[in-house]
Amino acid sequence: MQQLNERQQKILDYILRNKSANNSDIMNYLRSSVSRYTVLRDLDFLAKKGLIKKTGKGRAVRYSPVFTSNINAYFEPDLYFQKDPDERITKTAFDPEVIDELPYLFKEEEIKELREYNNKYLKKIKEADKEFLRKEVERLTIEFSWKSSQIEGNTYSLIDTEILIKERIEAKGHEKGEAIMILNHKNAIDYIFQNKKRFKTINLSQIEEIHWMLVSGLGVKRGVRNFPVRIIGTRYTPIEGRGNVIEALQLSIDKINSLKDPFSKALGIVLMLSYIQPFGDGNKRTARIMGNAVLLAGDICPLSYRGVDEAEYKKAIILFYEQNSARYFKELFTEQFKFAVDSYF
Repeated sequence: MQQLNERQQKILDYILRNKSANNSDIMNYLRSSVSRYTVLRDLDFLAKKGLIKKTGKGRAVRYSPVFTSNINAYFEPDLYFQKDPDERITKTAFDPEVIDELPYLFKEEEIKELREYNNKYLKKIKEADKEFLRKEVERLTIEFSWKSSQIEGNTYSLIDTEILIKERIEAKGHEKGEAIMILNHKNAIDYIFQNKKRFKTINLSQIEEIHWMLVSGLGVKRGVRNFPVRIIGTRYTPIEGRGNVIEALQLSIDKINSLKDPFSKALGIVLMLSYIQPFGDGNKRTARIMGNAVLLAGDICPLSYRGVDEAEYKKAIILFYEQNSARYFKELFTEQFKFAVDSYF
């Protein structure tokens, strides 16, 4: 599908911010020599893309967002990241209002489609023999451990990761910490597969436990941080103060537990752990494992993220940090879920 240009993104941002606008409002906002015809063509393009809706007739025509929450706001990633972090107009601090928007991550029809897709997974695991399932879990474990570590800068290849996990042989020319990171992933994945039902309801102690599995032996302090953290490539600064971090985390956990479907719960925990950054390091690793734990608890196929581009993954997370828009990350999450259903078991 054709991407938005800078003018179209500005029009969309204006409509989302104001909840509704007519053609004159938009023309005044643009303050340029662009013609009325061009603006109407842009509006038609945005409507066909399913980003805005048109109501009324003649001079009474107005345009409003299809999604009224910031969590589903549309940003063209390539266009957005053409600007350096200091040039982007962004949120720079934790916004607690995003917690109340978590129920709007998915539309009902999206959940229905995902559940129908998951039926393929349920059928496959029901019909497969135990030895085949064991090997498929091992394959997913290896590929998840490799990709999740790669997203964090680990330089092990997939083949090196397989040899490490199966034979405990470390690859030459790599730091010891890289092998520890991968093996920690393996231990955490084993744990969530062996304790699926435990994650039907999530709590802080579970998250801390998974985090410690992932960072043990890597020089990272155990438990919720009591010091500030900063993130490369963004002006967003996570919440500070241990008490404030725990409060934001608990509010997020309570909201996520109130969600009815595993897809929303899984995506919600991945996003909020990445956003709050409750630990000194290992936050996104913990988020991905917790997301899979929630999926498994709901009899949903877990993700390996094998097919995700790590640069796009990071862009999607930064968009959530800076704009509280989960739309691009949701697209990647959905793609990787379908990839996992088609590729495993």
